Amino acid sequence: MRLIDHYDAELRRHNERLRAAAGVRPGDRALDIGCGGGQSTRDAARAAASGSVLGVDISAELLALARRRTAEEGVQNATYERGDAQVHAFPPASFDVVLSRFGTMFFADPLAAFKNIARATRPGGRLVMMVWQSRERNEWATAIQEALGTSPSPGLLDPFSLADPPAVESLLAAAGFIDIAFAEVRESVDYGPDASAAVELVRDFISTREMLLRMESAAAQRAVGRLRATLAAHQTGEGVLLDSRAWIVTARRAAP
Repeated sequence: MRLIDHYDAELRRHNERLRAAAGVRPGDRALDIGCGGGQSTRDAARAAASGSVLGVDISAELLALARRRTAEEGVQNATYERGDAQVHAFPPASFDVVLSRFGTMFFADPLAAFKNIARATRPGGRLVMMVWQSRERNEWATAIQEALGTSPSPGLLDPFSLADPPAVESLLAAAGFIDIAFAEVRESVDYGPDASAAVELVRDFISTREMLLRMESAAAQRAVGRLRATLAAHQTGEGVLLDSRAWIVTARRAAP
């Protein structure tokens, strides 16, 4: 739970940008892909008011947290289902808005996934998703990798798989979307109030654990020292902030 709390805090600036772009209106039926702990789902549900929002994620643990927090916050028009959006049996042509905050980059078959999402979207309905730009444009990825002196394991999921606009445009067009557009988002990610907190957080990341486990003990200690120095160099009065670049990708479901 600590990591998901941090994830929401880390991306608070991004979340505001996505919420504005999604433009969920009263009465809308919305779908949140890769909803995690449900922050973006609850935001959309409040905007939908008399409408409804369905959050979908593959993690039962995160969905349990999302349901608990939704109840605690008194949000009554948000529900959650466990499933992979690539194959999940969504009701056809049912959603006015499909949104996702960094939840669409990890499909095994992206074309099949976006075709399935398109089928769930009503004709003229909107897709609004936030995805990372390329690794080299994201300081949070490059600075940590350089500090550790190694690369993530090849088997890890690629958070930058939807970074290239022409490729994404072709993918979405083939899936049945039109009016595809990209808006750049440049906001800092927040790794905590100070370098010590940031180090403990970053060491908990799966990619960091994998990289440190591949090192001998002395090398791992040196890498953590470099990581601490890197994060300390990014400490500001607002916390440990690293630059990032993302896209908000918007599109509309074409008529059948």
